[in-house]
Amino acid sequence: MARWNHCNILHVAPDAKRLWQFDAKGSGFALGRDQRVPHTEPIPGKFVAKNWSSLWKPRLNVAWLPPESVYLRVVELPASHFEETLSMVELQLEKLSPVPVNQAVWTMHVMGTHTAPAKGEAPPESLQTVVVVIAERAVVEEFIGKLEREGYLADRLEAPMLDQLEAVLGSGSGAWIFPFSLSGQFAALVALQVDGVLRNLSLATLPAAGDRAQELKDQLAHIVWAGEIEGWLNGPMKWHLVADPVNATEWEAILQSAIGESAQVVEPLAPAELAARTAKRAAGAGKSNLLPNEFSVRYHQQFVDRLWLRGLFYAGLAYAVCVAIYFCATAVLNYRTSGVESQAKALSNTYTNSLQLKAVYNVLKERQQLKYAALDCWQWVAEELPEGITLQRMSFSDGKQLSLSGTVPQDQVNTLFTFNELLKKKKVNGQFVFDQDKGDAVNPKFNGNMGTWSLSLFLLHSEAAPR
Repeated sequence: MARWNHCNILHVAPDAKRLWQFDAKGSGFALGRDQRVPHTEPIPGKFVAKNWSSLWKPRLNVAWLPPESVYLRVVELPASHFEETLSMVELQLEKLSPVPVNQAVWTMHVMGTHTAPAKGEAPPESLQTVVVVIAERAVVEEFIGKLEREGYLADRLEAPMLDQLEAVLGSGSGAWIFPFSLSGQFAALVALQVDGVLRNLSLATLPAAGDRAQELKDQLAHIVWAGEIEGWLNGPMKWHLVADPVNATEWEAILQSAIGESAQVVEPLAPAELAARTAKRAAGAGKSNLLPNEFSVRYHQQFVDRLWLRGLFYAGLAYAVCVAIYFCATAVLNYRTSGVESQAKALSNTYTNSLQLKAVYNVLKERQQLKYAALDCWQWVAEELPEGITLQRMSFSDGKQLSLSGTVPQDQVNTLFTFNELLKKKKVNGQFVFDQDKGDAVNPKFNGNMGTWSLSLFLLHSEAAPR
């Protein structure tokens, strides 16, 4: 059952609609819901409609055709695979069908295989018993129309009598009579089985008035004679009546008068159990079934179109929600922006005045720093300048560069270098005052005993040292 996750079986009974919902479990189906729906109410769509979840949890919708709409025929064919057996049945369909082939829909079900006795020198042949299910197309289309009006789009149409036959027929020989109502009159399906092989399925109908027992006797006699003529019936039959207690009481007397003996009453499968068998068989069956192919194609196309439309609807809904969120966010941000702009406009004059005051303050501060930096440099030079060395020019530019020049006797040139080192190593509060990597070194030039010198230093900080 790996292909299907759920299977719905619908039975349109005279008194009400019966819906069984089965869930795949192991190799079969487990009953999940048994619902009785009055004819005046629609079938619950949430249990039978197919939607997005059907893509990964496929659902099989099956409907039972009424027994009066179905013809069952038995044919014996060589054992083969399904497709070849289908072709063999199709070749004999014109002989089997009670309605014109072009006005009928049909399918088949293999009831089992057996080995035929050897004929002459030929080896025993493996044969299969095939039940051909035939229905009139117009009746099927009318039934499908009723299901569509109920909102039930069937994937398969099945004849529950096939499952009833498989459940009741044993391995021996005998005749089984399955009574049912046919357009208000008594009818029964008669199944003849010999040595475990189903040989014949015939329909017996009884008149609404008159001698029903005699009519049933005549029809059963014709069925038995046909079996004797064909050679597969060579002895008396053991009769079985497959009916519920209500029908068994009425049919038992008619059958006893017709055959002259009592028939063994067999309890039929309960509707829910019969539906479970149909679900298992339908889930494992091939594509062939009583539902015309054009309906299957149309239902599949409607399913695909419905998924596309729902997908587009949800995509449009998601897009609309995103657009709404976008506009709401935009409105909130615009509101907040307007508030900030109002605050900025209210503070613009104060902000401009603050910038002007800050600029004035920075200018005054820079002037003060430059003034104190120049005075500090002058003090450091005065403190470290040795006697005998003359300072002729001192300049302080850009608030950082200190330039010195003067004269020095030739015999005090070493003192000049010491003076340069003392200035460069000057510290205030444990930190160098001048940059150790920048500046021009002492460059004395002598002309006789006297020479000129110059040097430059760069302050690390333009602020004046604290006093």
